Amino acid sequence: MAIVKPFVASRRFTGVAGSGTGTGATFSIAATEFTNDVGASATAFPASFAYYNLYINAMIQTADTSSVTTTAITIPDGDVLDPATPIVVEFVVT
Repeated sequence: MAIVKPFVASRRFTGVAGSGTGTGATFSIAATEFTNDVGASATAFPASFAYYNLYINAMIQTADTSSVTTTAITIPDGDVLDPATPIVVEFVVT
């Protein structure tokens, strides 16, 4: 039997907390507020991915810190962050 290596890659998106809207549990940042790996404005997050990592100020966050759709990432209570706080979302796609 042949060994088939799985395809694994990542897609990273960079933004700042000040781009978000809402307060408390409804704070979210639209995908269009991020730039992608090549520095272009993002249009959407990946629709299909194995998992994603959220980094706030370069610190990886636990899974209960956020939820994501193709159009936005929701970070409950993210509105308390300084507006210049860097936000990086990394999607691992297969």
